[in-house]
Amino acid sequence: MTNWQLIEDVRTRNPLVHTITNIVVANDSANGLLAIGASPIMAAAVEEMTELGEMADAVVINIGTLNADLVAAMLLVGKAANAAGKPVILDPVGVGATTFRRETVRRLLAEIQFAVIRGNIGELASIADVQWQSRGVDAGFGDAERAADIALKVARKHRTVVAISGAVDTISDGERVVTIQNGDPLLPQITGSGCLLSCVIGAFVGITEDYFEATVTASASYALASEYAARKLDQSLPASFRVAFIDELASWQTHDQAKLANIKEVR
Repeated sequence: MTNWQLIEDVRTRNPLVHTITNIVVANDSANGLLAIGASPIMAAAVEEMTELGEMADAVVINIGTLNADLVAAMLLVGKAANAAGKPVILDPVGVGATTFRRETVRRLLAEIQFAVIRGNIGELASIADVQWQSRGVDAGFGDAERAADIALKVARKHRTVVAISGAVDTISDGERVVTIQNGDPLLPQITGSGCLLSCVIGAFVGITEDYFEATVTASASYALASEYAARKLDQSLPASFRVAFIDELASWQTHDQAKLANIKEVR
């Protein structure tokens, strides 16, 4: 269920991760990818999407700040990556917030085969058509124990790996379900921490055919990096944590991941 060697393999192989992401998080997403040893491209012009989809080792599609031109670019790059046999990751930011977002995600899911869908519980509940109380891009409130059922439902319907991020991460490939109980409370205090996780997962799935193993390993390593970063702070402040966290991503290969990762198979 995990392969810690992937941490070193990302550095060695330097996967090219093309990301269409939102304007709020583009800088941190690029810096985070560089920190783990991947190579980011943050482009969105429709004129180059076909070439980039074929060229990249993985494509990450994030709907955080949508517009019609971005939707066209997302469809082009996703289809090109599918045709080239490259994995595509979907981050359905705030999918339940507006009609435009819901319709966009429905179209993306209908026209692109995703290797991984990563979001918070509210976003995945929206995709699963499960009632959930949320607002905007926040996870909202509901029965967190239903996360396994939601992950299984979406994974099976869309033939993908689903990663639900939160205080406890839940990951499923439609057959297995695991939880990861790692991560520091400061992580959600910095904007775009989930968006960067989607990019990190993209780097991992870009170098292996086992997308479930890659997603579990990337998610656990990411959560552990946040714990290490928090321990280095004199005060629990988000701006200081943000810097320490990027630094920790750049040095996480030295950690004893297998001993510290709290991963359980629950289904």
